[in-house]
Amino acid sequence: MSETVHVLIADDHPLMLGALRQAVQGATPDARISEASDYDTLVRALSDGDDIDLVLLDLSMPGVRGYSGLMYIRAERPELPVIVVSANDEPAVMGHCLEFGAAAFIPKSLPVEAMRKAIQTVLDGGRWTPDEAGVAAQRPSSLIVRRLASLTPQQVRVLMMLSQGLLNKQIAYELSVSEATVKAHVSAILQKLGVESRTQAVILAGKVEKAQALS
Repeated sequence: MSETVHVLIADDHPLMLGALRQAVQGATPDARISEASDYDTLVRALSDGDDIDLVLLDLSMPGVRGYSGLMYIRAERPELPVIVVSANDEPAVMGHCLEFGAAAFIPKSLPVEAMRKAIQTVLDGGRWTPDEAGVAAQRPSSLIVRRLASLTPQQVRVLMMLSQGLLNKQIAYELSVSEATVKAHVSAILQKLGVESRTQAVILAGKVEKAQALS
């Protein structure tokens, strides 16, 4: 690409940050690179960075549970391409990431040159996965994934906090909203997921989350 692009790298591993920076600069030398080391920093960066063109997202950075970081970005900025970066390169994990709307999946074991090619492909408007992800990439989205993908950004955050065992009062404090607003979000989450209780919602989210081991 000839024009300068803004890339957000969301990863808390210094060595991996260095490799991803090198790969981005190889794909687009003049890129402006921002970094986020945890979920809260990621949320702030997205809020402040209307000009972000690409996100490189570590599935297991602090504050992220399972695919929640990817779910949040896709709900908040559906037009923004996301490349998932993970040490877990199991086909099921790659497949779920693609189902949630990732434009590419980069295993952390890849050499920098391969990462560069993946980043270049996405910046050019394409999609990229390792060869072994092909079967998973063609799989139709599961009902669970489609229901989770229908949540709004705030509903994703509320579901994450429910999974952590937080009460409505605690969630309201964390999000700086009223308890009534939290209750409304919870009701909407239950309806979208097709369940009757908070516990069932957490269990449903966990079925997808368990497929992704910590990287």
